[in-house]
Amino acid sequence: METIILVAVFLLGYMTIAFEHPLKLNKAASALITGVLCWTIYTVQRGSPETVTEELLDHLGEIASILFFLLGAMTIVELIDSHNGFDIITEKITTTSKRKLLLIITLISFFLSALLDNLTTAIVMVSLCAKLLTEKEDRLWFAGMVIIAANAGGAWSPLGDVTTTMLWIGGQITALNIMKELILPSIAVCIVPALLVAHRFRGMKIVPLQHPVRSPKEKKEGKIILFSGVGFLVFVPVFKTLTHLPPFMGMLLALGLMWVITTIIHKGKETGVAQKYTVTKALQKVDTPSILFFLGILLAVSALQSFGLLTDLAAGLDSTLKNDYLIGASLGLLSAVVDNVPLVAATQGMYDLSVYPTDHHFWKFIALTTGTGGSAIIIGSAAGVAVMGIEKVNFMWYLKKISWLALLGFLSGIAVYLLQLQLG
Repeated sequence: METIILVAVFLLGYMTIAFEHPLKLNKAASALITGVLCWTIYTVQRGSPETVTEELLDHLGEIASILFFLLGAMTIVELIDSHNGFDIITEKITTTSKRKLLLIITLISFFLSALLDNLTTAIVMVSLCAKLLTEKEDRLWFAGMVIIAANAGGAWSPLGDVTTTMLWIGGQITALNIMKELILPSIAVCIVPALLVAHRFRGMKIVPLQHPVRSPKEKKEGKIILFSGVGFLVFVPVFKTLTHLPPFMGMLLALGLMWVITTIIHKGKETGVAQKYTVTKALQKVDTPSILFFLGILLAVSALQSFGLLTDLAAGLDSTLKNDYLIGASLGLLSAVVDNVPLVAATQGMYDLSVYPTDHHFWKFIALTTGTGGSAIIIGSAAGVAVMGIEKVNFMWYLKKISWLALLGFLSGIAVYLLQLQLG
């Protein structure tokens, strides 16, 4: 009975998030209520508040690491923006064709995601698009493509997506092999939707933006902040690899160093002028409701995980489908509804390395599907949630306009992967 109530509450919360605009209720409120109610139902079912509290705090450690990472990345991007650092990049993009611009943005997002990770890339690229495009509808289409490209780019790199990193750390895949085997399927996931959206923008031109007039000193400061910010973001995965500490530690270090740099740059300026460029000001601009929304969603999913529903779901798929590729594809599509991390964790627990050894095609397929399937729904991936907050993307708009493109890309990636196996 409790299972039915828990699932019903989760689905009701999901529907409330989906219909945020007609209901005129902020999605953060729906997510927080859903998260707390799911844990309350689980506590009643277990009948042991102490055990549940321990489990909750254990999950909270993982959730907090994602939220701190998100907070750090968004603050650094706000700092670059307040110093007009993105203007240095936008001035270099000379094309006036929306079609060409879309393909450029998609390509940068794809490869940048493999280097940084899909969450940071999505934040950086959507902020960049906001500087290049004046029309809201255009920005929404570009945001949709950034989500697809960032998730696709993250799937083929051991640093680009949490699930690929989990499989790498767990010994299911090796870094060079996953890059070699998944680069082409990931390109297919990205390029098929990109070409279809690019066709929509055929012949359309961008209104050239008027860049603010800045003094040589301001330009120099903008460059310092841009290169420092991007440099530190690139350093985060390196820091993780060297120290084996969670990624949010590297992000917090990056934020701390940016704080020092901005303090030095603006030292000696009038208080009123310097105040505009501080980290404190950037933190005020960060979209806090989006972070609270993320917290609510992750709390709700972690309750399902503690309840054992996600493990049961993965086991159910295994016993019903009895086919590696159908299981992998189903898990990929499921990752659009629930977080892909617990799904992959459940899969790692179910299949021993003696059954599927390191670099077995099954693990690479799981990395591809769970890394890219989340693009089908905007709240199906960390990148999607971040973009939804920054660009205020409507859940239903994304579902109507982008979801089918993401699914088409997802199926194209699977087709290319299977073709590679046949030819290999």
